[in-house]
Amino acid sequence: MSQATAPQKPKLSEMLSLSGTTGPLIGLLLLCAFLGVATDSFLSFRNFLNIADQITVLGIMAVGMTFVILIGGIDLSVGSILALAMMVLGYLNVEAGVPMTFAILGALAAAAVAGAISGLLITEFKVPAFIATLAMMSIARGVANMITNGSQIIGFPAWFNMSAIIRYGGFLTLTVAVMLIVFSAAFFFQRYREGGRKLYAIGGNPEVARLAGINVKRMTVLVYTASALLSGLAGVLLAARLDSVQPSSGVAYELDAIAAVVIGGTSLSGGSGGVIGTIIGVLIIGVLRNGLNLLSVSPFLQAVIIGLVIVLAVAAETFKQRGK
Repeated sequence: MSQATAPQKPKLSEMLSLSGTTGPLIGLLLLCAFLGVATDSFLSFRNFLNIADQITVLGIMAVGMTFVILIGGIDLSVGSILALAMMVLGYLNVEAGVPMTFAILGALAAAAVAGAISGLLITEFKVPAFIATLAMMSIARGVANMITNGSQIIGFPAWFNMSAIIRYGGFLTLTVAVMLIVFSAAFFFQRYREGGRKLYAIGGNPEVARLAGINVKRMTVLVYTASALLSGLAGVLLAARLDSVQPSSGVAYELDAIAAVVIGGTSLSGGSGGVIGTIIGVLIIGVLRNGLNLLSVSPFLQAVIIGLVIVLAVAAETFKQRGK
């Protein structure tokens, strides 16, 4: 009887192949070249700093979504969990007078619990990921509204907002620094840690992964918890930038996160893709929105254009799968 083998580390060449991230990277470069010619200010250093600031929330959320999609799952609750974390933060710090450090920890804990519940619904109660996270999307949004009966919270310490807008060294904000740390940690985990290799194994074939000795249920719960935790972190950074919190925050953010992952070349069926592609996908969305604003394109048409980009990305993935 042959023994099940442990999951192999994905080769760097596979992670950077034309069918993976090189295609989106070429698309990003072509987009930047076009906008550089079509606008006067796109290629300015200041505009690049603005793009970096604008993609921080999406970038952090998309990393969590990458891990979810890598195992063949989906998470529709991340936008609502972001709002829940923001409202918990605001209530604890402003309404209850809890020190900011503990308020942030409380917000992150609330987000993590929501994600863990989704993971348990999927693994222990066999609820499809789409349904489980759709339910959590409604629950988290409802709880976020219940905290203040739908009202916003203002009155954070002045330093909290300043920490998000001051550019250290003249270019780097704290929010961008956190995003870069998340990107680096996620890539290191995916590339060099056994847990990262397990994600690919589960996404490729959960039953084979189980036979190889991987605790698929545990990993699934951890992945959904991590996705929610990163959404909570994004919520804290968004609260700092806005200097206020409101329960309507994060609406449709889950769609942007999924779009960034798919545009970056991660397969919706799981088992292929990764953080590098997601970073490129986030940049494509950020650059596209920034460029369309510079070209004075209406927000409604922007939504149509981004939707078409998503369709093209999914179509490319479909053709790639058929070619195998």
